[in-house]
Amino acid sequence: MAIRKIALMGNPVLRRRARKVEDPSAPAILRLVEDMRETLDDIEGAGLAAPQVHEPLRVVIFHVPAARTAVEEGGWDGLVPLTVLVNPIVEPLTTERRLGWESCLSAPDLIGAVPRFTRIRYSGLTLDGKRIERIAEGFHARVVQHECDHLDGVLFPMRMTDASLLGFVEEVRRARQDLDGIALDGAAA
Repeated sequence: MAIRKIALMGNPVLRRRARKVEDPSAPAILRLVEDMRETLDDIEGAGLAAPQVHEPLRVVIFHVPAARTAVEEGGWDGLVPLTVLVNPIVEPLTTERRLGWESCLSAPDLIGAVPRFTRIRYSGLTLDGKRIERIAEGFHARVVQHECDHLDGVLFPMRMTDASLLGFVEEVRRARQDLDGIALDGAAA
């Protein structure tokens, strides 16, 4: 097990579609996921996709930490334990999208307002090959969409509809009072 180096925006592994995993229980996949867990713990992130650690495979891990739980319109966005999804599929359950602040380990120091579906269903396989399916809202839905985008070569700036809301984290935090009038849900992935 090891902490992996994060691929940065511009690296070709982040621009292409990741390959389907044929056997989620293969030793190489189990090692990859353990390395991803260690890497995510080390950087204290909410999610990580295999392409971000230079592996072009359809694997993501994520969780909703206590700091991200909040009462959302329509219900409680509670803790979600660390989840591993192999070959995930994301299906929007509404056409409603909400802007929210996102950052990315592959685009360090950048933050932007990204529209995401507010309610999704996601499915995939666990490491033992069992099917998992959940409905997600709030930050949970945002982090799943963000991480699964990596599997298709999409980084959060590519999803933005207003490039003026892309900036350096430090500058955006300083200017936050000027941005408070913008309808954002405050989430970051």
